[in-house]
Amino acid sequence: MTQTNPSQPPLTEATRAVDSSDHGISKKGLSAGSVGLIGAIVIGISCIAPAYTLTAALGPTVSEVGTQVPAIILLGFIPMLLVAFGYRELNRRMPDSGTSFTWATRAFGPWIGWMAGWGLVAATILVLSNLAGIAVDFLFLAISQVVGNPEIAGIAANPFVNVVVCLLFMLGATTISYRDMQTTQKLQYWLVGFQVLVLVIFSGAALVEVANGNAFDATPIELSWFNPFAVSDFSALAAGLSLSIFIFWGWDVTLTMNEETKGSERTPGRAATLSVLIIVSLYLLISVSLISFAGVGDGEYGLGNPDIQDNVFFALAGPVLGPLAILVSLAVLTSSASSLQSTFVSPARTLLAMGHYGALPKKFAQVSPRFFTPGYATIVSAVVASVFYAVMRFVSENVLWDTITALGMMICFYYGITAFAAVWFFRKTWFRSVREFFFTLLFPLVGGVILSVLFFTTLIDSMDPDYGSGSAIGGVGLVFILGMLVLLTGVVIMIWQAIKRPAFFRGEVLSRASAD
Repeated sequence: MTQTNPSQPPLTEATRAVDSSDHGISKKGLSAGSVGLIGAIVIGISCIAPAYTLTAALGPTVSEVGTQVPAIILLGFIPMLLVAFGYRELNRRMPDSGTSFTWATRAFGPWIGWMAGWGLVAATILVLSNLAGIAVDFLFLAISQVVGNPEIAGIAANPFVNVVVCLLFMLGATTISYRDMQTTQKLQYWLVGFQVLVLVIFSGAALVEVANGNAFDATPIELSWFNPFAVSDFSALAAGLSLSIFIFWGWDVTLTMNEETKGSERTPGRAATLSVLIIVSLYLLISVSLISFAGVGDGEYGLGNPDIQDNVFFALAGPVLGPLAILVSLAVLTSSASSLQSTFVSPARTLLAMGHYGALPKKFAQVSPRFFTPGYATIVSAVVASVFYAVMRFVSENVLWDTITALGMMICFYYGITAFAAVWFFRKTWFRSVREFFFTLLFPLVGGVILSVLFFTTLIDSMDPDYGSGSAIGGVGLVFILGMLVLLTGVVIMIWQAIKRPAFFRGEVLSRASAD
């Protein structure tokens, strides 16, 4: 049923009643029909943040697999696409802003559902702080390029300046996210359009330089670059694949907007699939062009040079674009800032759903009566991300960045649960048609298995003290400790909520179900 008063606490008997047409899913007072297909795709691309993500991931991926980066991108794309099909089918049957939380609860019960929601919220809130920090770095970098003073870029290293500017970025993103979805769409059209245009120009210019014989280390493009079997060992393949999973993460934001999307049963799923397809095409273009231009060696501009791997776009912008190099820095700044704003969509709407169904305090279910957005949940997400970044920036940068590195585990964790939820929820319809077999059984099952293997592989590898920043406690890698700490924190909060709010955990609000 649809609420008539968005600010009214939602846990009423009417909300609890299960409607067979929507499998117990109820509306939450969000602004229905405010996002179209194009808007959803743009927000999905924005959340993935291709410019920021690839400049940080391309170098480390090259160091693991060399010229096989395109193969790794394609390999990482496969589980994302397979899982996206599972998400699409779940959304068609149960369009709900809680996505992973709601769907896993309906498939497996409240305990697994709660942890799926926690995985999504923890991952997105942690990455919010990272995005804000990256935006600060590139703001000062862009200013230094404009005025021709490299020392200005170093101002971002001052923790006081860094945190203050970071909080200002966070405040701006929170303000826009608190407002209606139309505001978010309008902003993202410009930010994403500029970012993608610069990346295409950057890639095209690199290929032109190769053709003109002006490349740093011209490397002929070969089909073997797209062959994952050419990667030397499984550890390198797994490491590269983990990075690849990270660079695709964020497309599921299109599903968390499903209650605000035109054609909520079909549009979000289409937007998710198209977002992934657009991103993989863009990534392949960029990786092929830059490998062809710079090679994978450790020379001054080689992609294997550890001195430039943290930000390969900045290092190559000058040699490729000359006086237009500033555009690349602006594109990465735009990418991180736009992703910071659009990433708020996922945790806020998941927390809204968790509050709505009684898995968290009722305050999380509050919807702004003016903007019809999850106001309280948005503010909580911003405060937690801001406090986390500010404290960690002063305490230890290693802890901050190792926590971000642990994100890969959480991404595989909640994506995997959701993929298996699709398989189990549709278990009665697997063999009704060829389409049902592929889209509700085979595709999400294979995607879920791949993500599970990656989760446990990363879990084991991260125990190595050399993993991540190289920090360790008692001989155990800090990334492993932080990843487990985040997940166990979720378990503790879940148990506490079960004591305080037992109705949800008894299955009285959202009961287990299956597609008929």
